[in-house]
Parts: sequence; structure tokens; C-alpha cells
Amino acid sequence: MFETISDEEERGQVGIGTLIVFIAMVLVAAIAAGVLINTAGFLQTQAEATGEESTSQVSDRIQVVSQSGNVTDVNGSQGVDEIDFVVAKAPGAGSIDLNQTSVELIGANGQVAFQLDDLGGSVTIFTDPTTSDVVLTDSSDRAEVNVDLDDGEVDYGNISSGDRVSATFTTASGATTTTEIRVPTTLTKGQTSVRL
Repeated sequence: MFETISDEEERGQVGIGTLIVFIAMVLVAAIAAGVLINTAGFLQTQAEATGEESTSQVSDRIQVVSQSGNVTDVNGSQGVDEIDFVVAKAPGAGSIDLNQTSVELIGANGQVAFQLDDLGGSVTIFTDPTTSDVVLTDSSDRAEVNVDLDDGEVDYGNISSGDRVSATFTTASGATTTTEIRVPTTLTKGQTSVRL
């Protein structure tokens, strides 16, 4: 059943050949495993980054608490020339830097987009109005954003009574919040402000 090898030289050569083939197989397997581990690590890192960015796009948005307008005489009739937004961070949102937030207005006067940073000192935090830091860090933080519609940076024009304007706030992470501004159909000369 088993053959006895009497020649010692033949027996040693078979053992060395087997050992070389075995070592080669181990090396190939180790290299393949290294490539697989590196690829898996890269894909995991990329998946985590994509997940974090997607979460930020959904949750890191602002919430418009209230909006009001300054009533003024526009070509013999009453209209709105400034809008005051009170904003807060939405539930579950991280810190939001309002200087990196953009606004887009779409309505009867056309479409205009601008950065809140371009408005200068028109953005203030209620908790500390003296600070130039306009970052919403806590859920209780509120900020007032004053948008002068005739300002050179905005250049939208006054809103007449009965008009509707859509305002979309987009944070640095890409999360958007849209609110509709509706000017009442009747504005009186004695009015100085109106809730929109």
C-alpha cells in the first residue's frame, strides 16, 4: 500500500518543492487579504462620510419662528419694503452659522439669491445682540434676520399688498427651509408693520 523510498535525495527534493509551493500560496493569500482589507477600510470610511453628510443635509436646517414686514408707501399705495425673520435651529440640528446661510426670494418681482453674510449687521442673536458671532448653537437660540428688499445686496423691490413671495433658507450643509410670505390684501396708511 505505501511505497518505501530508499533514495534519500528524491525524498528531500519532494519535500522542498512542496514547501516552496506552500509558501507561495500563503504569500498570495496574504497579499489578496491585504488588498481586501484596504478596500473594505476605504469603503467603510467613504460610507461613514456619506452618511454624515446625508444626515446633515436633512437635519441641519433652520426653522422660521415668525416673520413680519415694515409697511411703507409704495407709489401711492401701501407695501412692504423690509422683512424681519425670527429663526431658530430645527430640532436635532447641529450648530448653524447664519453667515454661511443663503436666502432665495421668488415672487412677482422675480428671483434673487443672497448670503446672510452680505447683509452686514442685519443678523443678530437675541441672547447676545452685541456679538458678531451669529451661530445658533442651542435649541433656545433665536436670531433676527432683517432683509431690506431695496438694499443693493438684495435688490428685490418692494412687495405690494396681496403679493406672495417664497423665501428659501439654505444652510452650509445644504439643508433647506422654505416659507411663504403673504402680504395682506388691505394695508392702511396708519400701519407701520404687518405679520406675514
